[in-house]
Amino acid sequence: MGRIILRLDRVMADRKMGLNELSEKVGVANVNLSKLKNGHISAIRFSTLIAICEALDCQPGDILEYARDEETLPDSKSGE
Repeated sequence: MGRIILRLDRVMADRKMGLNELSEKVGVANVNLSKLKNGHISAIRFSTLIAICEALDCQPGDILEYARDEETLPDSKSGE
């Protein structure tokens, strides 16, 4: 099974926005955004994702990335 990689820290750095400023704009507690930024969450509400995207002027795909596990990648030698 693959996994979701969170890139919030990268987008925040690109926008030169700190955690406190984003927290104020999004209306989510600093500690919760910190968990999101560090990948210590298992779910996110769409309303929170929308607020983050609006505050950072980005798309959800800028923050979330899907990565396949090595074992789920097709074997290039077998022609799959």
